[in-house]
Amino acid sequence: MSSLLKEFRDFAMRGNVVDMAVGIIIGVAFGKIVTSLVNDVIMPTFGILLGKIDFKTLAFEIGSTKIGYGLFLQSVVDFIIVAFCIFIIVKQMNRFKKPAPPPVPKGPTDEVKLLTEIRDALRTQKD
Repeated sequence: MSSLLKEFRDFAMRGNVVDMAVGIIIGVAFGKIVTSLVNDVIMPTFGILLGKIDFKTLAFEIGSTKIGYGLFLQSVVDFIIVAFCIFIIVKQMNRFKKPAPPPVPKGPTDEVKLLTEIRDALRTQKD
């Protein structure tokens, strides 16, 4: 059982797993900020510009079912803002990444060296 715990610890402490966990935590917090921005600033501003519409109350009824499309619109705006911010962040991170250094040319392989020796030996036999 201790080897299972050791394997789990090794897995959990890998750099990319920890980085992913930090990214998720920051993403959740960022999502809350964006949701507040959309719900409390952007959508009320749109509502005022469009004639004092409250997007939270936009809905229609089919029978006894109420379909709140205003809340859906807020979620769409929320998603677009989050997706755009992630796009900008990834774009900037890619811009600042150092390009990989060009590969260092290796010397000739053992096979090439042997073939070169054979070629040179054949030349000296002709002469």
